[in-house]
Amino acid sequence: MAMAKTKYVWMDGKYVEWENATIHILSHVIHYGSGVFEGLRCYETPKGAFIYRLQDHTNRLFNSAKIYRMDIPYSRDEINKVCVELIKKNELKSAYLRPIAFRGYGELGVNPFSCPVVVAVATLQWGKYLGQEALDNGVDVMVSSWNRMAPNTFPAMAKCCANYMNSQLIKMEAISYGFVEGIALDVSGYVSEGSGENLFAVKDKVIYTPPLHATILPGITRNSVMMIARDLGYEVVESMIAREFLYIADEVFFTGSAAEVTPIRSIDKIVIGQGKAGPITKDIQKTFFDIIEGRKDDKYSWLTKAG
Repeated sequence: MAMAKTKYVWMDGKYVEWENATIHILSHVIHYGSGVFEGLRCYETPKGAFIYRLQDHTNRLFNSAKIYRMDIPYSRDEINKVCVELIKKNELKSAYLRPIAFRGYGELGVNPFSCPVVVAVATLQWGKYLGQEALDNGVDVMVSSWNRMAPNTFPAMAKCCANYMNSQLIKMEAISYGFVEGIALDVSGYVSEGSGENLFAVKDKVIYTPPLHATILPGITRNSVMMIARDLGYEVVESMIAREFLYIADEVFFTGSAAEVTPIRSIDKIVIGQGKAGPITKDIQKTFFDIIEGRKDDKYSWLTKAG
């Protein structure tokens, strides 16, 4: 999806014009993938613009940086404030936000310690990640031939730039074969996640999702969905999931800050359930959007006013 420019990007304490938000070609991150980032949305509501789970996304950014021994030279409160102010400065009612911290221009070589940590936040106009129609009709996906990384190789709990080379392989393969997205298995052959989404499967009214040790990112929308589902009275189970379980599930859906709650219509050309969003997916999806779009009380305190 082409990026629609906004006026300003925040970079290391300054608001710079979009075209000037650049880095040197010899920045460490370009050569070694040494960056961590977040993706979060700001929603237009009847009461104004609100950012969804801002503090949780900022916390995960700092956790990712800690894993990679990267000291972010700003506080969490400062990053939160920047996200709010950037929405206002760019005069946006809704947006996708991309905070990133990365190793900049210093020295080449694998050792990153001499390179400064650069921090930036950008805002984008970004529609539904897997397509507007996907929210109702679902998407057709495949199980990828590419596995997620093994434990103690790349830390899956860090939202690191380098990890998304694996995601790109999964995504490109799926698109090349005519699918919208791919589902990766872990190193043991159990279901892990999509290229940029967590995954849930429903069977006999029980909702299953892979645990953290299935090499998944600890998704914030995944956490939201688990909270919503339990409050709606559904049983939610974190367990290892066999590939074939997906084929016989009643419903399967993706979650993510970009993907939100997107049903899966088919996997490997096997129709899932009725081949569209199932009743439990719809129930969770409706509650999720009602909260973040301001139609229902924000009882979880997920929303931060930005405009």
